Amino acid sequence: MNRLKTTVVATVAVTLAVCVLTFTPSAQAQPGRGGQRGPRVTSPEVAADRHVTFRILAPKAEAVRLSGGDIPGVGQGAEMTKDPNGVWEVTLGPIGAGAYRYNFNVDGVSVIDPRNPATSESNANTWSLVCVPGSEFMDTRQVPHGAVAEVTYWSASLGRFRRMHVYTPPGYESGQAKYPVFYLLHGASDSDDSWTSVGRAGFILDNLIAAGKAKPMVVVMPAGHTGPFTFGRRSGVDEFTKDFIGDIMPHVEKNYRVYTDKAHRAIAGLSMGGAQTLNLAIPYPDKFAYVGVFSSGIFGIAGGGPGGAPQGPSWEDQHKDKLDGAALKDGLRLVWFATGKDDFLVQTSRASVEMLKKHGLDVVYKETDGAHTWINWRDYLNEFAPQLFQ
Repeated sequence: MNRLKTTVVATVAVTLAVCVLTFTPSAQAQPGRGGQRGPRVTSPEVAADRHVTFRILAPKAEAVRLSGGDIPGVGQGAEMTKDPNGVWEVTLGPIGAGAYRYNFNVDGVSVIDPRNPATSESNANTWSLVCVPGSEFMDTRQVPHGAVAEVTYWSASLGRFRRMHVYTPPGYESGQAKYPVFYLLHGASDSDDSWTSVGRAGFILDNLIAAGKAKPMVVVMPAGHTGPFTFGRRSGVDEFTKDFIGDIMPHVEKNYRVYTDKAHRAIAGLSMGGAQTLNLAIPYPDKFAYVGVFSSGIFGIAGGGPGGAPQGPSWEDQHKDKLDGAALKDGLRLVWFATGKDDFLVQTSRASVEMLKKHGLDVVYKETDGAHTWINWRDYLNEFAPQLFQ
């Protein structure tokens, strides 16, 4: 059975829109089993000034560190200190508004926060999740909300069950109207859960639609990995492309009220998903009128990136007929790239944009501050989605 996700929201001591549950201070005792009393641990605790305190009870541990790739200043990890009750703690901030993944390293073992029920999935592990409020475009606000469903489908192309997340806009369940469809792809090591958990995609779309900045649309977020993640190149047919063309799109068009023509389809992705976007939008020129590439491009085009330098014919050579053909440009409304100036794939993005322009494609390219993180990718979605289906 497909499961709709719901979001529980409580008030925090800030004047901005709600984005995170409120927690009480940790320095209290509480009854334990058998009448014993022990420390009461609250984690994470988000203060009104956007400082965030993380805690874990580990009285026998020798060393505990906080890890969180996108949290500014954490880098290789933040050392935590232990109080007399065995509670390890660290306070960071102020941290910019947004959602952040983190975990604890306890004596060399990575664990999620046992006091925090909010999580975000990757391809091979789970992260704890904290949301710092203060963003007009991605906070949980008092507007009509759509629904996000975890959808299980049978992939005949791959011979196994697969999962995707699907956002339907406010009013979808009670109406009969058809909607345009936007396929939104995640990056390497992530999963189909990532865009709606750490990526805040559902709330971003809710807020854009409520403000009249974006058209109501169905957003499909499939699983980009078809097996264990690796940066190495695989031989043979691209399994994700087979699944996408053979099963994901047919399933969506059969089970959701979406238009099925090029003019009402969009696709975008970040990092690995950006490369997958180009591997779908160019070879299948009749499919998508809107194309977005975030922090990505043709891997290897600049002599580096995941997988290293290409072997054999270049991507450009393999797709030259499609790049130069009339079918791709006919009805193509937008090709939009965005990458951070400190992103390790910025040269890949620049080279990919120049290559596409060489073949007559009108590419919009934007460089922003920042690196290869969700801090940028949420911004890019917020800027890209309003340009769709206008």
